[in-house]
Amino acid sequence: MTERRYIGVIDDDESLRRSLGRLLQLAGFQPVLFESAEEFLADPLRPHLRCLLVDIRLGGMSGIELHRQLIAEGSRTPFIYITAHDDAEARAAALGNNCAGLFRKTDPGADIIAAITRAATSDPPVGQAADRRQ
Repeated sequence: MTERRYIGVIDDDESLRRSLGRLLQLAGFQPVLFESAEEFLADPLRPHLRCLLVDIRLGGMSGIELHRQLIAEGSRTPFIYITAHDDAEARAAALGNNCAGLFRKTDPGADIIAAITRAATSDPPVGQAADRRQ
């Protein structure tokens, strides 16, 4: 029996959230979709997620703020950021949180899936992150 690999997707853009969910399913993952950081935090099953794919800019709590809160709570769930807004400040904050990846929403899906696969199968080394802009 194959282990289900649950991946959380947190993005306030419904169309993109569904598209990422379909991409994850095609890659053999089980996506769990959330519209906001607050919705994710209220879900009692969140500790079962193997990786999180999170938009940096969300309505309400941002992806960066969510990641910082999870780190403070002791979570080791790998975090991959995806953004439509590539600015130096957000990139520095994301990489400063030791994320497992940082992608633009226009980056190839295969690259995003590869990062999720690496993150979901092992803990990323501290200080290592996949950043397409380095």
